[in-house]
Amino acid sequence: MSDETLVKFGSPTLAGLKTGNTFTCEYTDLHELSGQLRDLNRKLVPRGLRLIPLRWSKKRVLLYLYRPDRLEKDLAGEEARDLLSQEGYSDRNSEYCLLELIRRLRGRKAFPHEIGLFLSYPPEDVRGFIRYGGSRSKLTGCWQVYGDAEAARKTFERFDKCTRIYCRRWAEGVPLTRLAVAGV
Repeated sequence: MSDETLVKFGSPTLAGLKTGNTFTCEYTDLHELSGQLRDLNRKLVPRGLRLIPLRWSKKRVLLYLYRPDRLEKDLAGEEARDLLSQEGYSDRNSEYCLLELIRRLRGRKAFPHEIGLFLSYPPEDVRGFIRYGGSRSKLTGCWQVYGDAEAARKTFERFDKCTRIYCRRWAEGVPLTRLAVAGV
């Protein structure tokens, strides 16, 4: 797990455009991975970011790079609160909700699609995906869109542009600590 991997898969979150990104990484030694995550968090936490494992198998880990302050705001919205309640989340505190999401990811065979709320997806799109099982979407990009397709298209373009710029800047030698925008 390297700084480069974070830049490649988490640029919109590093830039403050998005609450969170998930991505998988391969690993060979759990102890080594834990040390790498600690080292990365030493760089990220002062910038308002965290990197945590959501789920792992023998060789792969699903990681979540996120901005805790922004997650609190996202999950406090009325639509998000209603959706989480319908999905069985009994508390609206973002830390509790994140722990519940982790529990569901680790303990269920069915994927908890409410994860979209933790990734800055519009609640109406998360609700649409849950309702229609991934069919009937208006547009597919970073997520499947059931609401405002034009706004989503612009967001997808912004995320793609951000990733291209961040990958280029990383290749030019800009360190992760400079790419991770503080306090957005």
